[in-house]
Formats: sequence, C-alpha cells, structure tokens
Amino acid sequence: MAKSFSRAEVAKHNTEDSVWCIIDHRVYDLTDFLDAHPGGSVVLNQVAGQDATDAFYNLHRQEVLDKYSSQLCIGTVTGETPEIVSPEPGSLSAVPYAEPLWLRPQFKNPYYNDSHRSLQRAMREFTDRYITPEAQEKERDGTYISQGLIDRMAETNVLAMRLGPGPHLHGRTILGGAVDGKEFDYFHDMIVTQELVRCNARGFMDGNMAGMAISLTAVRQWLNNVPLRERVTEEVLSGKKKMCLAVTEAFAGSDVAGLRTTATKTPDGKHYIINGTKKWITNAMFADYFVVACRTEKGFSVILVPRDDCVETKQIKTSYSTAAGTAFVQFENAKVPVDHLLGEEHKGFIVVMSNFNHERFMMACGVIRMSTTIVEECLKWCNQRLVFGKKLIEQPVMRQKIARMISLCEANQSWLESIAYQMCNMSYAQQSANLGGPIALLKSHSTRAAQEIAEQATNIFGGRGITQSGMGRVVEMFHRGYKFDAILGGTEEILADLGVRQAMKKFPKAML
Repeated sequence: MAKSFSRAEVAKHNTEDSVWCIIDHRVYDLTDFLDAHPGGSVVLNQVAGQDATDAFYNLHRQEVLDKYSSQLCIGTVTGETPEIVSPEPGSLSAVPYAEPLWLRPQFKNPYYNDSHRSLQRAMREFTDRYITPEAQEKERDGTYISQGLIDRMAETNVLAMRLGPGPHLHGRTILGGAVDGKEFDYFHDMIVTQELVRCNARGFMDGNMAGMAISLTAVRQWLNNVPLRERVTEEVLSGKKKMCLAVTEAFAGSDVAGLRTTATKTPDGKHYIINGTKKWITNAMFADYFVVACRTEKGFSVILVPRDDCVETKQIKTSYSTAAGTAFVQFENAKVPVDHLLGEEHKGFIVVMSNFNHERFMMACGVIRMSTTIVEECLKWCNQRLVFGKKLIEQPVMRQKIARMISLCEANQSWLESIAYQMCNMSYAQQSANLGGPIALLKSHSTRAAQEIAEQATNIFGGRGITQSGMGRVVEMFHRGYKFDAILGGTEEILADLGVRQAMKKFPKAML
C-alpha cells in the first residue's frame, strides 16, 4: 500500500540530512539524490520540506519525474490526489493545435476514413515504443540505426510503407492489420511520415532508412530487369540490405545537369564502368546499393550500383547528427551490368525528376508535422514558465507569436492534404505532369515557414532554445535541423522557381 504523509510531516524534512519535498501532491525523498542532481544540491536544499510544484514545473516537464519517480517517490500527501497524468504510448496530445485538425475529436474532415485512423494509432504507438527511445540515443552518440530496429520495421512492414502506395504492399500484414495494403493511399503515406518524425531527432530521422525511401521508389518504377528489381526489393524491405540515392555532387546540387560522374560502356557493351564522386549522400555510410545519376555518352542515365571494393564512402559531419550516415562517395572503375540501368539510357533526367515528387512530398509531410510539434512545445512552455509573476502566455506579445506559428502550421497542413488528395486521384504519369510545381511550391513554403517558426520558438524559450537538453531540446533540434528540409531535395529558391516555370508552360496564349 502506498504511504501518505501530512504536509506538516513533510515540512520537518528540511535539513541536509533529510530532504523531502512535494511535487503534484506526491512526496519525494531527495536526500540520496543531492549529489546526483544535474542542477546541483543547492536548488534542492532550497525547497526542502516545501511544496516545490511551481518551482519544478517552471524548469522541467513531467517526463523528468517519470524518469526518477520509482527511485525517489515515497508516497502522496494525505487526502490529496495527483493531478498530472503521463500520456500512454500512442495517445494523442490534449494541447490545443498540437495535432492536425483531422485528429481533434471535435472536428470533421472529408479526407480520412477508419483505416487512416487505425494506421495513425498503430504508427503513433510504434513510434513511441520503439523508434523514439532509439532515436534519442542515436542522436546523442551519432551511431547508426540498429539492425534490431530495422528488423522490427521490416517485420511489421513499416519499411514497405515508406515507399508509398503500390503493389509492393499488396498481401502484406501491416502493423498487425492496421490497414490493408491494397487500400494504402497517399494519406496513409502522409500519416506514416508524420508519425515517424515525432521521434524529434532530425539526424536519426534521415538515418532511419530515408535513403531507401527515396531510392527504392526509383528502382520499383524504372528498373526494367524484373528479376533484379524484385530481388533488390525483397532484400531491402526485409532489412537484409540498405540503399541510398546518389545524385548530388560537389559540382552539382540542385543543378542536376552539372553532374560529372561518368558511366562508360565496356567494348562488349555488357557493362558500365562508373567513375566519379557524390557528396552529402544520406545513408551512404551503411548502404549496400547506390542509385547513381551518371553522365553517359548522349545525356544522363541512372544506374543501380552495388557496393564493392570500387565504391568508397567517407563520413561527412553536418550540423545534425552523424546518425544520418551522410557521406562522400567515390566510384573508381566500378563495374556494373547494363541491365542495372533505370529507365532508358541517356534519358535519366526524367527518372531523377519524377522521383523527386514523392521525396519532396515526404519532406513537406515531415517539416510541417515537426513545425506543429514546435507549436505544442511553445504552448506547453508558455503555460509553465513564470516571468515577472505571471505565465508567459499572459503576455500579449507571446500570444501574437504563437498565433502566427499556428496559422502557418494550419495553412501548410491543409495545403498538404489538398496535394495528397490530388495524388490519390492521379496516376504516376499524371502526378509527374501536373504536381511537380505544386509540390515544389509547398515544400518551399513549408520550409520558409519553418524558418520563421524556429526563430520565434527559440526566442520564446530563450537560453533553453539553444540548449541540447532540458525543456528546450526539441526547439534547439528543430532550429538546427530545419535547414536540411530547406536544402535537401531541392533548395527553396530552386523549387519556388520550378513552381512558377511549370505554371508558365501552361499559360494560355489567349491571355497574351
């Protein structure tokens, strides 16, 4: 039976030899924790024998209590009931605007059905239980995703869902039957990405098979060698092999036409010999296959290259965690059969460009959801933090900042859902012809919004917003990492220009 103590009894434990305090109607014995407290012993001695609820929540979240509760909590205050309940894995947030509109019980939405809600619940719980703990660990130490987590995602077909809708999902049991693979659409696709990014570890998010998500899609769509395509698909979706997309070079980023990596046919015409380098390639450090954009005799071609002694990778340290496996890749006389070609020879530009649509869609899904998480963090902080005798949320300037952040998130999520609806009602060819511009504009706008949100959130959190631990760690991570979304897959400026150029191609001559 749990013990109870009167407040008068707790008040007696106010010496260095016996330090008790009350937090949310629970009694904590901090005596043996004084030397271990990350903030030092002085601050604990200052609240000895007292109710430290306001002081604690002015500095910490409930998760800190949950971490130490089993060691330090000795009972409750007599006749009082704790008010704060820790959320269960998979639960929705009760904070206003913390969830997309369709997940708030008081609102309706025409896009989603029961299978979407079922998948969302399953993905939320899967992320909370298995991905977030590892993501936080890997983000700190910079090591790569464990084979154990890859295997778990393979067994539950989380890996397969990363590719978006398609026949590769038919007949698979997805997260214990959360959704039928034949019913899986781009709203399910969006849900998977938006739930995965809630692990709040930007480097690990890319390290969590992002390279596969943007390269196996191209293999599935464009590799004409069917036995090879199916073998590689099975190897990768089972977690036995990893792969990445290798397009960017030191001389060619958004300017894909500037590629210098070459693929030259052997005299017998049976193989390509590949020479060149690639830079900033996500997951390349641990990839077994590389989908490589190369310059060929009459244009550009895309080729599937297995790792061997002729392929060398070197780690690149960027501003986010090395858990992403970002690398410099060198191909030195790598020999690949010609049937590893994706699409038609010399016509690889269409392979690269059409593959960008889904990549950019996923990136927009992620950065919009992360932006919403930052809104939640700011709302929590402003309701906890006491400044000049009142909560931050009572300051009109803070409410104006948060109002702007909410508006950007809500607008971008609605635009994203509109794009997803179009994708659900278009073939792959129709998407390539009609959605390149709108998706590019959405990604450009959502990352520009993320910049404003990151800046405002950092100012709201102050020093904590630039600290990689404590209550501001999610804001710090976002401020440090949002630029990856603004650059990878095409920079904001390039994509904004693409959106307008595609629109002008369809400008009616009658209007001139």
